[in-house]
Amino acid sequence: MDRPAHSPDHKAAGLTVARILWEIGAVNFRPEDPYTLTAGWASPVYIDCRKVISFPRARRRITELARAAIEREIGFERLDAVAGGETAGIPYAAWLADALMLPMLYVRKKPKGFGRMAQIEGDMAEGARVLLVEDLATDGGSKLTFTRALDEAGAVCHHAFVVFFYGVFPGALGSLEEAGVSLHYLCNWWDVLEVAEHDGRFDRETLDAVRAFLKDPIAWSAAHGGRGAEG
Repeated sequence: MDRPAHSPDHKAAGLTVARILWEIGAVNFRPEDPYTLTAGWASPVYIDCRKVISFPRARRRITELARAAIEREIGFERLDAVAGGETAGIPYAAWLADALMLPMLYVRKKPKGFGRMAQIEGDMAEGARVLLVEDLATDGGSKLTFTRALDEAGAVCHHAFVVFFYGVFPGALGSLEEAGVSLHYLCNWWDVLEVAEHDGRFDRETLDAVRAFLKDPIAWSAAHGGRGAEG
C-alpha cells in the first residue's frame, strides 16, 4: 500500500512519536520470524504501545502531540468526554482527558455481568460527544465494539483516536467510516521505517523486507504463512 499523505504538522508528530517508540523499545522488526496479528495477518513488524506507561517523559510528549492533533483535527469545544477502550486505551484516555480538561470514561469489551451490567464506567450525560481512545489500530475492527457500546449507552461517538495506526491493510477504515467514525492517529509504520532508515537501525535486507510488507501486506502475509487475500 502506498504511503498515506500527511499534513506538515501530522508528519512532524509522526516522526517524533516514531523516534520515541524506538527509544523505549516498543518497535520490533523480525522478518525472519514473522509475528501473527490478532486478525491472522503475518507481519514482520510489531509495536507495543503499552510500554509508554513506564516512561514519563515519553508519555508526556505523546500526550502533548495527541492533544494538539485532536484540537487541530476535531476542534477545541466539540467533545464532552474521553473514553478509553479496555484495557490498553485506559491510561491514554486518562492522560488525554487531563490534557483536554474533559471528563474521563472507560468502555468494557462486554458488560461486567453483575450489578448495573455496565459497559461504560464513569459519569456520562445523555447525548455526550465522546472521543474513543485506544493505543493502536490494525484494521479498526475492535473500535466498533467500543463505539457501539457508547452509542447504546446514549453517547455520540464520531471520532476515535489512537497513538499508532498500522496504516497498511486495504480497507482498514471501511467499517469505521460506515459507522460514521473518523479515526485520528499520530504515527504509522511508514514513519517508523523512515526513522529506522535515517538512524541506520537495521541492515538493508531487514529494511527491504519491511518495505516489501508495507507496499503489499496481503501478499507478504500469504507468502509467510499468514492470512492472505482469501483470508
